[in-house]
Amino acid sequence: MTSRRQFFAAPAATVLASMVSNVARANPKTFPYSEFEQRIARKDFRGMTKATLPTPCMVVDIDLFQKNLETMADYAEKAPILLRPHVKVHKSVDIAKRQVALGAIGITAATIAESELMSRGGIEGVLWTKQPASQNNVQRAIALTQRDPTFLFVVDDAAVVANVEEAAEAAKVKCRVVVSVFAGLTRQGIANGKPALELAQRVSSSKHMSFEGFMAYSGYASHTKGWAARRKKTEEDLAGVRETVALAKKAGLEVPIVSGGSTGTYNMDHEFGLTELECGSYVFMDAIYRQVGGKTNNEVYTDFESSMSVLTTVDSKHHSGQATTDYGNKAMAQLTDQVKGMSWLQVDKQGAEYGLLKWKDGGGEIKVGDRVEIYCSNLDMSTNCYDRYYVTKGDEVVDVWPIMGRSGAAQR
Repeated sequence: MTSRRQFFAAPAATVLASMVSNVARANPKTFPYSEFEQRIARKDFRGMTKATLPTPCMVVDIDLFQKNLETMADYAEKAPILLRPHVKVHKSVDIAKRQVALGAIGITAATIAESELMSRGGIEGVLWTKQPASQNNVQRAIALTQRDPTFLFVVDDAAVVANVEEAAEAAKVKCRVVVSVFAGLTRQGIANGKPALELAQRVSSSKHMSFEGFMAYSGYASHTKGWAARRKKTEEDLAGVRETVALAKKAGLEVPIVSGGSTGTYNMDHEFGLTELECGSYVFMDAIYRQVGGKTNNEVYTDFESSMSVLTTVDSKHHSGQATTDYGNKAMAQLTDQVKGMSWLQVDKQGAEYGLLKWKDGGGEIKVGDRVEIYCSNLDMSTNCYDRYYVTKGDEVVDVWPIMGRSGAAQR
């Protein structure tokens, strides 16, 4: 409360702003919505709470988020293993900078668009995990190498190596190249052993490429349920890359990088030859990942907190055992989503812009206008539907981070 003496001693504008802010915090209906975007642009979050946000929207609990970042960074330091986290989950330069500040040597990106965005955002050590198979991607990889000599990308095909070599020679640049090898996931990766060695030697012998090592992403292992079973699967999937690394070293090649790993296997990958981790989901965790079980809890993965949720509004309630929300197909609603703090509620779909909450027992207290938070099932897909994270501490909005490199124009 502002005293009479404080009121007359302080500039009128300052006191008025303070009074408006206090009122807005107490009653979100008084929030100046006409100023919403301008407030965000100038980082003025006075009076902005979860109750004032448009829905559906993504909300990040800053305390849980920071705890996740620190947990992974602390583990990587102690293991020891380097951390080059994947940004396909969060697509945010703001988050990438926080990961680097805690010791990450760079980031991993799934697309050339993400790579360009992260590099332009000041992130060094970007590793692009898909080879430049098209002319468009070859030229963009060369251009990014010219702008940022710390940029790396993978190859798994001799024809791509030849195209890169020709383009790099014309541009008078030297590309940092990692050979992608098979690690159980059939979407990419040259066969281990002699084929991988020969491709690595071809890269190494080029005047316009430097061989940086191997990438081996064991994608199936990451979601194997149960820690012991996941560890066994990881060991099996990474056996081939260990053989390839040994052959390369025997042939006289230096292998500074053996990259791969995931949130599900982060605390075992270093045992099986990886030198760096590409974990991504740990920053937020999603509903499906939580079900793979951890080292200390075989049913629920508790190593990292669920720090991000989709905030939605109950729009209508006229039928028994159900309520309509604004979390529909376009917002990436999934039947496997989970409602935060309300285990009796089940997420369902009703249409493009309409979602559904259903219940058999409980749920009667849900009413029109209520805000409900939902843990999404697949982070990669869900974040692709939104353009920003509202960062919160309790109910207060403390920051907004843009989501970048999504589908559409940014993807080009």
